[in-house]
Amino acid sequence: MEKLFKEYFQGKQTLKQLSIKYDRSIPWIKKHLDAYEPQERAISSSVITIVADATFFGRRSDRLGTLVFKDVLSGKIIANKHIAREHADDYKQLIDELVEKGFIIQGAVVDGKRGVAKVFGDIPVQMCHFHQIAIVKRYLTNKPKLEASIDLLKVCRKLTFLTQERFTDALNIWHLKYKSFLDEKTLNVKTNRLTPTHARLLSAYRSLKTNLPYLFTYKNHKEFHIPNTTNHLDGGVFSQLKKLIKLHQGLAKKRKVKLIDEFFSQYNEK
Repeated sequence: MEKLFKEYFQGKQTLKQLSIKYDRSIPWIKKHLDAYEPQERAISSSVITIVADATFFGRRSDRLGTLVFKDVLSGKIIANKHIAREHADDYKQLIDELVEKGFIIQGAVVDGKRGVAKVFGDIPVQMCHFHQIAIVKRYLTNKPKLEASIDLLKVCRKLTFLTQERFTDALNIWHLKYKSFLDEKTLNVKTNRLTPTHARLLSAYRSLKTNLPYLFTYKNHKEFHIPNTTNHLDGGVFSQLKKLIKLHQGLAKKRKVKLIDEFFSQYNEK
C-alpha cells in the first residue's frame, strides 16, 4: 500500500479520488493508510553539523509538535521526535541516540530555548541570530522610543557584522552609558516594593549578556560550517512540511504523524 500512501500524503489524491481509483470505500482507504508504516531513515553514521529546532501543527486540542535535527553538511534530516511541548530533555534524548549510533556532532545551531545549549555539553553551540534579535524586539518593540532602547537595538543588529570581542565591547559601552538609567526604581503601590522602572529594557540586555557565549560560535569555529540561524529548518523544511499538511485539512493526528515521519525519511535537499 506504499503507492496508495504516497498518492494521498503527497497531495496528489483525496480520499474520495482514491476511493474511485481503487474502487474501494473510503473506510477501506483509511484502514490501509493507517496500516502503512513509514520507511526507516537510512543514514550511515558520520561527522555532522546540525540545526536543531521544533515546529508545531494544529490547535491546542490536537496540537502536535516535532523536534528536528538536520545535518547541514549532507542536507538530510538526521533525527526527529514528536513532542507535546518543547523541552531541553527532548534535545538531550536525540543527542544521546545519535551518539549511540556512532554520529559525531561537531557543532549545532539552536533557537535559544532555555537550557537547550547546555545539554550539548562540550559541543560548540550557536544561538540563532534571528531568534536573538526577535527576543530583543519582543522586549523593546520594533520601534522603541526610549533612547537607551533605540541604542540597544542598534547594538543588537550588529550581531552579524562584528566579532565577539567588538560586540562585547559595544554592549559593555552601552551598559556603562545607561547604568544609572537602568538602576532606576519605581514603587509598586500594590506590593509596596521597589521594582526596576525599565524592566523590559533590562530583560533585553540580560538576554544578550546571557547568550553572548553562544552568539559567535559560527565565527569562532568556521571549520565546522555552523550556520548563524536555524533558517535551514525554519525557512526550508518546516515551510514545505506545513504546506503539505495544509493540503489535508482535518487530518487525524495519527495520520499526521505518519505523514511527517515519511516526509522526513525521504527529505534530502541535495
